[in-house]
Amino acid sequence: MSTAACVTVGVATTLAAAVLLRRVRRELVLVAVDGDSMAPTYRSGERVLVRRSGRDRLLAGDVVVVERPGRGYTWDEQPLTRSVDDRRWFLKRVAAIAGDPVPDAVRATVPGHGVVPAGSVVVIGDNPRSFDSRRIGFFPADRVLGVVVRPRRDLVSPGL
Repeated sequence: MSTAACVTVGVATTLAAAVLLRRVRRELVLVAVDGDSMAPTYRSGERVLVRRSGRDRLLAGDVVVVERPGRGYTWDEQPLTRSVDDRRWFLKRVAAIAGDPVPDAVRATVPGHGVVPAGSVVVIGDNPRSFDSRRIGFFPADRVLGVVVRPRRDLVSPGL
């Protein structure tokens, strides 16, 4: 192979790797767990790999990263576009999605609703003391950042 051909192959390979890396960074986020709302499944200091998107494919039982509401249990900002740094997040388990029956544990916070309305999800922490849908009701589905792909227990955050 000529030198020019080797350089062309090398440049093409480098560009392909850069495009792939950019795509992976857009689709995957490494999130540090802070708090005990998902204990004993996930502990403070552990990290989880989260796949952005998939809101339309959520299933009961999925563990998700969802935006934490502000004061008054409302969301003051527009739904997430790309930047995740200036938001506060929860790690919770999806208990029900739109069209599912409202779980008994949440019924008192959403009187009059027999099923989860369109555009909403019910999220509950594994720890019974978790701040979740049992206290504030439905979460907007567009506030879900993504679904946990897997824990990264080999990457523990120091200081959490």
